[in-house]
Amino acid sequence: MGRIGMGEVLLIAFVFVLLFGAKKLPEVGAAIGSAIKEFKKASKDVEGSIKDAIEDKK
Repeated sequence: MGRIGMGEVLLIAFVFVLLFGAKKLPEVGAAIGSAIKEFKKASKDVEGSIKDAIEDKK
């Protein structure tokens, strides 16, 4: 039940095309990619801050 099959992927892609249109999909993909990049950067910053705080207490 945890895996997504090819039929589900095609259905999701079809829904995206209906919602955003074929011309907007590259823009949506770029926005999602940059959001993921920013999230990873922020999580690394938080992780570094936590490690620094732990080292300071030692």
